[in-house]
Amino acid sequence: MGRKTKKLILIIIDIILINISFYLSFYLKFDSNIPLIYLSYITNNFIIITVIKLIIFSYLKLYKNFWKYASIEELIQILAAVFISNIIVLFYFILRKISFPQNIYILIFIIDILFVGGSRLSYRVIREFKKRKLNLKNNIKRIMIIGAGDAGAMIIREFKNNLKLNYKPIVVIDDDEKKIGQRINGIPILGRKTEIVNVVKNKNIDEIIIAIPSADKKQIRDIIDECKKTKCKIKILPNMSEYIESRGSINNIRYVKIEDLLGREEVKLKVEEISEHLKGKNVLVTGGGGSIGSELCRQISKFNPKKIIILDIYENNAYNLLNEIKRKYKNIDIKIIIASIRDKQRINEVIKNLMPDIVFHAAAHKHVPLMESNPKEAIKNNVLGTVNVVLAAHKYHVKRFVMISTDKAVNPTNVMGASKRLCEMYIQSINNISKTEFVAVRFGNVLGSNGSVIPLFKEQISEGGPVTVTHKNVIRYFMTIQESVQLVIQAGAMALGGEIFILDMGEPVKILNLAEDLIKLSGFEPYKDIPIVITGLRDGEKLYEELLLDGEGILSTNHEKIFIAQPQFKDYELLVEEIEKLKEITSNGNVQEVKDYLQKIVPNYKTLFIKN
Repeated sequence: MGRKTKKLILIIIDIILINISFYLSFYLKFDSNIPLIYLSYITNNFIIITVIKLIIFSYLKLYKNFWKYASIEELIQILAAVFISNIIVLFYFILRKISFPQNIYILIFIIDILFVGGSRLSYRVIREFKKRKLNLKNNIKRIMIIGAGDAGAMIIREFKNNLKLNYKPIVVIDDDEKKIGQRINGIPILGRKTEIVNVVKNKNIDEIIIAIPSADKKQIRDIIDECKKTKCKIKILPNMSEYIESRGSINNIRYVKIEDLLGREEVKLKVEEISEHLKGKNVLVTGGGGSIGSELCRQISKFNPKKIIILDIYENNAYNLLNEIKRKYKNIDIKIIIASIRDKQRINEVIKNLMPDIVFHAAAHKHVPLMESNPKEAIKNNVLGTVNVVLAAHKYHVKRFVMISTDKAVNPTNVMGASKRLCEMYIQSINNISKTEFVAVRFGNVLGSNGSVIPLFKEQISEGGPVTVTHKNVIRYFMTIQESVQLVIQAGAMALGGEIFILDMGEPVKILNLAEDLIKLSGFEPYKDIPIVITGLRDGEKLYEELLLDGEGILSTNHEKIFIAQPQFKDYELLVEEIEKLKEITSNGNVQEVKDYLQKIVPNYKTLFIKN
């Protein structure tokens, strides 16, 4: 119903109520025996009285308010409108020399308030009553449970015993043919996972709970893929280890996360190898306050290092991380160093005084479009900053240096990727002349890390969209922060020096599909509730990333998810001269000169122009 129609209906109601109020006042005053003279006054003047009151009501905006939100302020507004309109009517009668008993005006005022106020406030009361009745019905969420095992039985039992949870188990899905047609705690098992969509429609299911904590990641992903075809919210019990830890509590049921859609199995670490590598050692993490660096510190803390040195230019992140680790590992020795890797003297001072055994170098600018616009900053931080840390590690005989690299360093098409590839070349070349073991670990995008696409999508969804994707065919490799860091630590433990370790990134993910999935997991329908806009590839952005350079071979290791790219060495002295020249151009040259010379040093670096 339109706003003008609602206003017209309210005016008609007021016309009726104003006149009923006037007549009823006389009826009550004279106990139903209204004198004929007063009846004639009412009959001859009701149109004028009605018009006066409607004008005042309109002037005081009684027809502009949203009465479904009526409150004390609107009630005061009604009192004022009724009082003023009745005063004007009184003056009208005085001018016309019409006289009524004085208490008639009091009755009219009271009944007007009851009728006019009641007509408005009753709208809210009726609306709230309907809403509560509807909510009482709708608050009971109809649940489908996937998994007719112990976990599924526990969920059904808990929901039946605790009605306050407002969950009503309706149906169970299980792939075990022997269970189909039976009941579990009174709830029917109706079919396999391929029948999820049909059962959801037939049974009006609101939410789906996946209750198979023993299932592997691929099985969970396949189930989620089926559930995504419905409009239901999807929840999941944790994996078996977490399920046992929580003693089968339903409190651990959570919404499906984007990580669940990757279907990646948990990393199996060679704990003894890592423990030998880190236990009792001084470990320095550059960029320790960032998403990768902070997770490195958390994971390293588990292996009883002698000291963790967190180096970061941003003090707030480092301070928060310090408090977090201290709460969990009370006896651990942590040192916070606020410094920039660009400051050569400061970096030398830190490594000389604190004598780390191992350096994890995570400090870097990594945002591709921003570094494309600011190539000099990429060189200063990613290249020259890395050189500062590498030379200090070499000079003060750090045992092992592990640099975090990126798949964007492979056949780079942007400044950020080229800067990281140059760092790979540098650590491989210096490894030949140094007692320090220099290695790099190369991997793709990390879910949820600072600057990654997931936080951006979540923010865009929370704002109602649109979600922006650069190209409908763009694909990327993804892994979780925890998985990537665990593999970095594992690779660091097996390093001999000179390797570029490559992590198994699994299957690449289409970014458009990722955006659609994230919208669905947020409870919306892509393109209908939240639009997706294709914006076009940004400068330096590829449709797909690679993990191996042209001509690079690959060697396996004793860990199934870690490989080694066969090295492509470059003469260290020549590379040092080239980096010095790049430093000079960065200081004195223009942006294009920096890019041109970077292309000369990094032969695989090609500027990419793609028609969107």
